[in-house]
Amino acid sequence: MTLKLFNTQSKQKEVFTPIDPDHVTIYVCGPTVYNFAHVGNARPVVVFDQLVRLLRHDYPKVTYARNITDIDDKIIEASQESGVSIGEITEKYTRIYEADMGALNTRLPDIRPKATEYIPQMIKMTVDLIAKGHAYEKDGHVLFSVASMENYGELSGRKLEDMLAGARVDVASYKKDAGDFILWKPSSDTQPGWDSPWGRGRPGWHLECSCMIEDNFGATIDIHGGGLDLIFPHHENEIAQSRCAHDGAALANYWMHNGYLTVDGEKMSKSLGNFVTVHELLEEFPGKGEAIRMCLLSAHYRQPVDFSRDGIAQAQRQLDRWYRLTEGVDATGVAVPEAVLDALRDDLNTPKALAELNALAKVAADDDQAKAQLKAAANLFGVLEQNDWFDASAVEGAIGAEGIEVLIAERAAAKANKDFVRADEIRAELTEQGIALLDKPDGTTGWERK
Repeated sequence: MTLKLFNTQSKQKEVFTPIDPDHVTIYVCGPTVYNFAHVGNARPVVVFDQLVRLLRHDYPKVTYARNITDIDDKIIEASQESGVSIGEITEKYTRIYEADMGALNTRLPDIRPKATEYIPQMIKMTVDLIAKGHAYEKDGHVLFSVASMENYGELSGRKLEDMLAGARVDVASYKKDAGDFILWKPSSDTQPGWDSPWGRGRPGWHLECSCMIEDNFGATIDIHGGGLDLIFPHHENEIAQSRCAHDGAALANYWMHNGYLTVDGEKMSKSLGNFVTVHELLEEFPGKGEAIRMCLLSAHYRQPVDFSRDGIAQAQRQLDRWYRLTEGVDATGVAVPEAVLDALRDDLNTPKALAELNALAKVAADDDQAKAQLKAAANLFGVLEQNDWFDASAVEGAIGAEGIEVLIAERAAAKANKDFVRADEIRAELTEQGIALLDKPDGTTGWERK
């Protein structure tokens, strides 16, 4: 068993060697909860859920943490615009976020720390950074001094001198250098704040992850993950403050980042009208979160993935076939085929793993062992775990799986009685409902939703 992961920091694929082989630790940056999550936000959730599934298959214990940012300027702005308290907004959208991600068959992390629960730890780290000469206070702000750290910019591959030379001339009056970032900032009377040695204020965004990792795991973890957009400045700044607070100790030994998401070939944005939330997709494809999951895993996690409704429909049809093939199959104790494991252990190569699943499905129709292997492999992939797959998509007025089977049986009887008019009527009725029958010379072998 050899797991290889691409490490953003070293810019190459490396053999994964955990700090403790009996306990793997992983932390992934989570949401800022002030609105519905768009489908791009779901990609890292699905990608790292897939990684954690693999890690739990291969290692005796895995602890997975994903934070909730529940104090942020965007949240404050949403509260002021709506007149709804910050607590109500963050609680509401945390529940919706976790429910929507759960509908994509992702499992809740073991630890889900909230930023507001770690204010004392953030103040302490800030105090330590000032004491060690890596941070300074000015006008109620505390900033990290990027010039105080050797190798700042190593994760993103940016050189400090280039970043400072390219910075805008207009620099905030409380900054020594343009690249310095906020650890603590003052709060007005209308903004949430906490008492600190520098006055009433609130933490900067980058600080929370470093403190959550330290508090839950210690100075260094095995894997830190997130989207490509977080490499700079967020993860770069996490590394800076953590390493300087811990005398050079690495924050994480492996850094993993998933690629961007496009919609029908274009970057997703509200201005283009292609901005879509996970919540909307789940209403549009009720009970079919696994199909959305498959779309998000269809491309290698480090590459862009083009997301479309046609892709969801195609994935749904594929899952329809797999669910019918494995109906009533018990995969308990069945080993996942090595070809699937090899694909996933090669830097989470989900396209290759999907190809192996499709190969299993082709032989599963007449092979009970292949059916069990398909189900076991699909479960590791995070699909074929739904007991009501066919009925779950039924909306008001739509026909369910049981009704479809009744009509198929009635059609078979009509054909046996040479009542071809009725047989054709049933087929037309099902077609109108979006049901395609899979007919062979010896009868109907199955069906799928279009």
